[in-house]
Amino acid sequence: MRFLPVLFALGFIALSASAQISSATSQPTFVTVPITLDHNRVIIDVYLPLPDGSTKRVRGWVDNGDADLWMSQRAATLMGLNVTCSDKECSAPPPIAIKIGEMNVPLADVPRIRIPLKLPSADSVMAPGMSAEIKIPSSVLRKYDVLINYPDREFSIGVPGSLKFNGVKDKMMVSANGSIQILSRIENKNCTLGLDNGSSISFLSEELFDKLNGAHPDWVHMTGAVGPANLWGGSDETKWKLMRLDRVQFGPLYLTNVAVVASQKYAAGSADKHARPVELGTIGADALMNYRIGLDYAHSAVYFDLGTTFKFPDFDVVGLTLRPDDDTRFTILGVANFDGKPSVPTGDDGLQPGDHLVAVDGIPVPDSTMGQVWSLLEGTPGQERKLTVERGGKQFAVGAKVQHFLGEAEEDPKKEKPGRN
Repeated sequence: MRFLPVLFALGFIALSASAQISSATSQPTFVTVPITLDHNRVIIDVYLPLPDGSTKRVRGWVDNGDADLWMSQRAATLMGLNVTCSDKECSAPPPIAIKIGEMNVPLADVPRIRIPLKLPSADSVMAPGMSAEIKIPSSVLRKYDVLINYPDREFSIGVPGSLKFNGVKDKMMVSANGSIQILSRIENKNCTLGLDNGSSISFLSEELFDKLNGAHPDWVHMTGAVGPANLWGGSDETKWKLMRLDRVQFGPLYLTNVAVVASQKYAAGSADKHARPVELGTIGADALMNYRIGLDYAHSAVYFDLGTTFKFPDFDVVGLTLRPDDDTRFTILGVANFDGKPSVPTGDDGLQPGDHLVAVDGIPVPDSTMGQVWSLLEGTPGQERKLTVERGGKQFAVGAKVQHFLGEAEEDPKKEKPGRN
């Protein structure tokens, strides 16, 4: 009889092992989940593990252009993470894993989670103007197969080899933190351009931007971040220079009329035939909305599958530059010019920098995301939008027309181009 406890223990171990194997085999190799596009940003549902063993559904931002994992104060608190703070930001060790669909995504290799300091009334978001509470960065994505399906609004992630990629295949260069560069050509010169689906707009080195702008005065350009170029509401966005590139070869793709912003982040010039081309900018989501983009990190391969040829009216908007604030309001930083004059009435009877945008056509703006506000400001050129504005505690209305910023060049070369300042 003394062998019964031993046999019982062995049986228990066998059952436990069987349960673990069953649990492991029940884990899917890949999942596909719906996308919400918010200001061209890929937002999906993410499930966070809670101390009681349950999960909490939050919104997650898929950003292959940044290596840092960010999280809201609320999400870190819900998971019971050990948060420490400096005078600039907070951080915490990551949870073991998060869930996308039914698939566990381990975070053990993430050194620290970055957390913004608690916002006055928005500690449940990762950044003002967003709904996301966690960001899925390049350092996590690079361990998987990834498919960003813009036409069908789907996101797929799976273990290497689990996803089937379609379309034109090309090589991509993947850095240690997961950022991607693709061999490209601008004006018959070799360079590399980053692939950044986390950015709503594309960027180009300031020196090359100015060179192209001088060589091609017929390419439409403007000053002031409106529409998808209005990223976070930085004070310099009112001075950003924008232009449409006539043609860019991005790996196997030939992209036309690509809207770009001049940036000091990228080096100038391009390498000769014996050296690796210099990264001169990034291609953002705005230029890739017609494609299903497959990222085979394990084999350094990218796939572009054309899903639609629809031309998105990305800059048919009211010409404001906005800043989403910590208190969920939106501050008007400036008004872009159109045909040489302000596109929205300004001054004492119009808008002034520092005014708060309260509503668009009667729809309240506070507590909205950047994408939701810009969807209210979009429309058909010539349409009137009623802006409710607050200044000094008093509200008033201003009529504003939707304009066709960064539009195609006019047939008459002597006529000023739309969207030019």
